[in-house]
Amino acid sequence: MAGGTAAAAGPERFEIAIGQADLDDLSERLRRTRWAPDFGNDDWSFGVPGGYLHELVEHWLSRYDWRAHEAAMNAWEHWRVAVDGVPIHYLRVPGRGPDPLPLILTHGWPWTFWDYRHLLGPLTDPAAHGGDPADAFELIVPSLPGYTFSTPMTVSGVSFARTAELWHRLMRDVLGFERYGAGGGDWGAFVTADLAHTNPEGLVGAYLTFPALLGADLAGLSPDAYAADEVGWFEQTAAGLAVSGSHMAVHTADPQTLAYAMADSPVGQASWMLERRRAWSDCGGDVERRFSKDDLITSFALYWLTNSFASAVRLYAESFRTPWTARHDRTPVLQAPTGIAVYPHEIVLAPRALAERFANLVHWTVMPRGGHFAPAEEPELYVQDVRAFYRPLRAR
Repeated sequence: MAGGTAAAAGPERFEIAIGQADLDDLSERLRRTRWAPDFGNDDWSFGVPGGYLHELVEHWLSRYDWRAHEAAMNAWEHWRVAVDGVPIHYLRVPGRGPDPLPLILTHGWPWTFWDYRHLLGPLTDPAAHGGDPADAFELIVPSLPGYTFSTPMTVSGVSFARTAELWHRLMRDVLGFERYGAGGGDWGAFVTADLAHTNPEGLVGAYLTFPALLGADLAGLSPDAYAADEVGWFEQTAAGLAVSGSHMAVHTADPQTLAYAMADSPVGQASWMLERRRAWSDCGGDVERRFSKDDLITSFALYWLTNSFASAVRLYAESFRTPWTARHDRTPVLQAPTGIAVYPHEIVLAPRALAERFANLVHWTVMPRGGHFAPAEEPELYVQDVRAFYRPLRAR
């Protein structure tokens, strides 16, 4: 795989170095795209419009510079290690402060580890970004198993719950942290929630930007489940679930069938991911209000250049074909102190009362703006809230 292979024993430093032949092949595939006809679709009512996709691909071919973005990623410290035969890539950024708290941040799909890039400096070196050095973290930002540089994936059975086990092994056995915090959105929220369920003694706190309330029936919420100050949340959730159904169905039922098409067409893969970036972000229908063309293309390229679409979407089948089961009967289900940030354009907005039932909820923030990709959409709000959540928990 481009960029090297996963370490067999202890962690090894890793540098992203995509071969020029892979970049040339990508450019040739983009030029030779067989375009699907499109009409009457300027409003995205049938999916990604051909006009905007042509514009994006033209930028990719003529103005986008992968090497510049690769260099920006390599400015940070990358590592890889194999845990139980599963390759894990992660960023490690030391903290600058009197007692930095280890914090593992987990992304989702179609995110990558790079969606956390705007947080790396402010969370690890708060004094350099107008904050208090006492709020410093040491960040571990992994790629989910089977995603981008956490490849090649050859082990079955890696669900989000299994990923939580791997993360605990990584933090405790590989990196030597007895106590640490965890945070995440999308799949990262489910991984973090499982850590809060299974490892409350070692987990300082669990910070979620998606309400991954394990054991709760989020799809079965009704309007009367919401409080008076949660007006519109049920409607937002219904709309969010409506635009997430297509990928959930195919990624769970037959992800490998879809993967052959995605592995053969960078434009097809980009279109599939672009639809979600627009539909799930607080962009008002204009995806570039939140993500520049370069932002979008870098995310697409990370999946394409590692040929990881197939192993990434396999996580849905591994996680949802067998329902999540509790490993103990203590209540609440999420036992570690839990913080939830509610972004108004998130796919699912859970009532606070439900969160209080299923989680040891000690922190609840309703954000003024933002959507599903919170750390990339609203990094300043995210940083402020993470600091506030962990501040009283550090001495626990």
